[in-house]
Amino acid sequence: MSTPRRLRSLVALTALGLAAALLGPGHAAQADDGTGALGAVTGFHPDGSRYTFDAGSAEARVSFVSGETFRIEVAPDGEFTDPAGDDIVLPQGTPPATRWKEKADRYELSTDRVTLRAYKSPLRFALFRADGTQVWSETAPLSWSADSTTQTLGRGADEQFYGVGMQNGRGNTSLRGQTVEAEVDYDWDDGGHPNSVPFYLSSAGYGVFRNTFAPNTYTFGEPVTAAAEERRFDAYYFAGSGRDSAKDVIGQYTKLTGKPFLPPVYGLEIGDADCYLHNANRGERHTLDALKIADQYVEHDMPLGWMLVNDGYGCGYEDLAATAKGLQANGAQLGLWTEDGIDRIADQVKAGQRVAKLDVAWVGAGYKFALDGCKAAYQGIEENSDARGFTWAPESWSGAQRCGVQWSGDQSGSWEYIRWQIPTYAGATMSGLAYTTGDVDGIFGGSPKTYVRDLQWKSLLPVTMTMDGWAASDKQPFRQGEPYTGINRKYLKLHESLLPYLYSYAHQATKTGVGAVRPLALEYPDDPKVATDAAKYEFLTGEDFLVAPVYKDTAVRDGIYLPKGTWTDYWTGRVYQGPTTIDGYSAPLDTLPLFVKGGAAVPMWPGIRSYADRDADSPLAWDVYPQGSSSFELYEDDGVTRAHRDGAYATQRADVTAPRSGPGDVRVRVGASEGTYRGKQSARPYAFTVHTGDAPSQVELDGRKMARLDSRSAYDKAGSGWFYDRDERGGVVLVKTAKLSTGRAFTLDLRDTAAVGGAVPGADATVAAPVGQELGAGASGTVAVDVTAGGRDATDVAVALDAPEGWRVGDAVTLDRVPAGTTRRVEVAVTPAAGATAGEQALTATARYRAAGQQRTAQGHFAVSVMPPPPTGDAWASDLVWLRSTNGYGPAERDRSNGESGATDGHTLTLAGKTYAKGIGVHADSDIEVYLGGRCTKLTADVGIDDEINGYGEVAFSVEADGTVLWTSPKVTGASATVPVDVDVSGARHVRLKVTDTNGSKTGDHGDWAAAKFTCAAGS
Repeated sequence: MSTPRRLRSLVALTALGLAAALLGPGHAAQADDGTGALGAVTGFHPDGSRYTFDAGSAEARVSFVSGETFRIEVAPDGEFTDPAGDDIVLPQGTPPATRWKEKADRYELSTDRVTLRAYKSPLRFALFRADGTQVWSETAPLSWSADSTTQTLGRGADEQFYGVGMQNGRGNTSLRGQTVEAEVDYDWDDGGHPNSVPFYLSSAGYGVFRNTFAPNTYTFGEPVTAAAEERRFDAYYFAGSGRDSAKDVIGQYTKLTGKPFLPPVYGLEIGDADCYLHNANRGERHTLDALKIADQYVEHDMPLGWMLVNDGYGCGYEDLAATAKGLQANGAQLGLWTEDGIDRIADQVKAGQRVAKLDVAWVGAGYKFALDGCKAAYQGIEENSDARGFTWAPESWSGAQRCGVQWSGDQSGSWEYIRWQIPTYAGATMSGLAYTTGDVDGIFGGSPKTYVRDLQWKSLLPVTMTMDGWAASDKQPFRQGEPYTGINRKYLKLHESLLPYLYSYAHQATKTGVGAVRPLALEYPDDPKVATDAAKYEFLTGEDFLVAPVYKDTAVRDGIYLPKGTWTDYWTGRVYQGPTTIDGYSAPLDTLPLFVKGGAAVPMWPGIRSYADRDADSPLAWDVYPQGSSSFELYEDDGVTRAHRDGAYATQRADVTAPRSGPGDVRVRVGASEGTYRGKQSARPYAFTVHTGDAPSQVELDGRKMARLDSRSAYDKAGSGWFYDRDERGGVVLVKTAKLSTGRAFTLDLRDTAAVGGAVPGADATVAAPVGQELGAGASGTVAVDVTAGGRDATDVAVALDAPEGWRVGDAVTLDRVPAGTTRRVEVAVTPAAGATAGEQALTATARYRAAGQQRTAQGHFAVSVMPPPPTGDAWASDLVWLRSTNGYGPAERDRSNGESGATDGHTLTLAGKTYAKGIGVHADSDIEVYLGGRCTKLTADVGIDDEINGYGEVAFSVEADGTVLWTSPKVTGASATVPVDVDVSGARHVRLKVTDTNGSKTGDHGDWAAAKFTCAAGS
């Protein structure tokens, strides 16, 4: 029988002292304007795992959910409410056993893991672990105003903060010192916060989730304040433990609000979105025309997982079932944009829809509407097919991780777009969002170069998509021509080959809540650098890949931070020891800086275009970087249906044993595949690439010697055997087996070889090239290459170059010896093709040499610049070849204003009413580079903001020559007079025309280089 509340309160009042309870601070402080804060405790009511406190007219309630998770609610008026209900928080089962005790100044509420102290006067909370260490403490009691409530916590000297959902431009490094919003603002650019989550976690080992749909503001200053725009307080707290406390906290949070869903395997392949019915940008088309685009993916040997065929307002669709069937014939699935609502999803799914991109499902009244839309679309797919729900949303809330992908909305492709997206998605992982991404090169604007650079790193995200119909021209990855199409194919197929690795991490996320894309802080919490900007523009894919995207128009990447451990360059095999920072990393357009952690064992599907290409005889490949003891558990199921939820899946573990460093045997033990599912391979061939840097004496499969092949071609033709390829990424052992039963384990032994880095760590030479080398199209020249010996002399060195087709390259240059630790430079004769495209071209230098008793190979991949012929007389800037064309919005325009996002959509150049037939129209920040070859003396132009802007915008113009600023304009607005330009460029080889935003808004920054003309010497 429960004690009447009034009686319980009187008992508590007696215990606390009637005078203290009825006078002074015994009441919650409350002003006439509705502001107030918790005062002294005037009543205490334990009820199992729930504890209620009276504080004058206010009440506070603590409810334990598990040994590490509890909820605090505060009702300023004494009446508890729960507007979110069961929309976000899932049923959590039986509460834990708790205990409480009273001390003079506080109550202590405990589980076997944590103790929450409730100080009496005023009521203030602090959390401690079972060992007595403090986790967090309020520095002031919970307070409220007429329409908000705020918690105030102390901040530790080195405490860092992460989370709050998708925060564009930040999140994978610490939010310490920043103010962060969790609310809808429809700002999908840098600084916006789509897909907000009212949850943050601290490096002190705790997290807080505000159980509300109301907007939240977090200020991670001293003190830390967390406010929500509602006159109630409702938050869940999670206490993590151990070195992986952040992962533990994410796990607890996603246990409360829902673990991330497991996408279908086609959902991890690239998606394509366009409108195919009555598309105003493309002319009259029909939904079935989508099949022609799907065919082109096949023709270009490019992966495609799914297509949204109605992505355009008012687009609609027709022939849905026939379209779905046609896409499935190419291994792709049908998706629809819910611009017209989700009430027809049952019929659409029955016709073949398997992907739902949400629109009406998020533009309604608030985040509850958004979350309901995500759930409804997800359930609509599952209730009307045997497929898994798969949705995409640009505005969502806590709980959406269990039903969809979150992407950052509609942006314009540019270098800036790449830059700010890099920290965005890894940062979102810290809020339990396992699948976040952005459109490749944006929905508008962009360029072939920015498309390539953006696609490169997004191929290391689990999910991504292109959007076509909104831009001035289609943006499929095969539209840009060579070399861009070939590079795009390379990275899409890399992503495809990594599907078993990514899919295994997707399965892990359903258990742990932690997505594959991770800030370095998640895996290296003890490294102080990873919380800083030193690691802002890089991330991890799983535990094994470190990705450092190129986000500027350059072929060199600086500031790549590698944390503690051994890291191998994925492309060259060069080994680095962390912690270290790499500057000057050579990254031509076809190279994404990508590093693999020592100890990695990465499962791969080699050579496929689509997951549907795999059959009963398809091999499983393991890419192994042996170091110490390591393992990876491969997860497999049918990839499409929901049978895995009933146990229809299999796991197979690979264990690698190797020396920590230096020489020794390497063993790879692949366990039996445990479990079953429809379509499981009963037997399959295996392939291994083992990065040892030294040839083994022999290779054994289950104790039996395998055949050693004497060449790479012989290996490629053989059904089984091994080959040491010294020319492959610093030296790798290649092994292939015949089909082996997946029902039994097997062991692969490599005798007398080494851990990653070789038998003599640091003995390998490296190959590099000086930056800024230039060649003339069709002109004889040389390329300098630097060979640096490692810890041992490099002898009998031969340096050769591989160049694009049609170029002439001289014979290899030889060196008798490069002493240990020294660098020798050689020059190799090179003649570019007469028709070579001006601008960046990639070359590969290969050095074959002997060191530490082994024949070895080192490679360097780098860029040289092919220069166009210099002007042979006076020349308009708009008529010259542009070596660089960076623009803030859309492409820079020749003889037109900037216009909108598309090419050639500008207008006649007009400044102060005067029109110009020649010139360049740009949008800040802009950078146009031309080659003059020292033949010109003067640049003249009129500059200003184009009249199409009608009076606003603010920029500055500047002219640079060979790295020196020659001229800078004053600030120019849309209302400014035209500024004349007359700059001496005598002797300049390279001139850059820059327009820079000066007021931080970039709105209306349409700068014109009107009548820009170079005065140049005549002749050839």
